[in-house]
Amino acid sequence: MKGSDKKVIAAILLAVALIAIVPLFVLRGAEFGGSDDAASRVIEQIQTDYEPWFTPVLETVIGGEIPGEAESLMFCVQTGIGAGIIAFFMGRFVERRKWENNRS
Repeated sequence: MKGSDKKVIAAILLAVALIAIVPLFVLRGAEFGGSDDAASRVIEQIQTDYEPWFTPVLETVIGGEIPGEAESLMFCVQTGIGAGIIAFFMGRFVERRKWENNRS
C-alpha cells in the first residue's frame, strides 16, 4: 500500500470518528430518541384518542414490552446479517471479475 493511500484511509477514519463523537459533546443533554417515539408523540398531539392497531409479535408472545437491551441486540444482529450479505455479494463480484480477467 502506498503512503498516500494510508494517509487517505487515516483521514477517512478520522472523519468518521469525528462525525460519531462530536455530536455527543456539542449536543450535551440532548435526547437521542428513536423516530418511533417521536412519531408516537406527534400522533398523540394530533389525535388524542388514537389507539395503535398493531402490537409487535414478540411483545404479544412475552406479554409485555421487549427490554431495550434485547431490542438493541436484535437490531445489531439484523445489521450484522445485512452487512454479511452485502459483503458476500461484493466479494463474489470482485472474484468473478478476477476470474474473467484471468480467462481472457
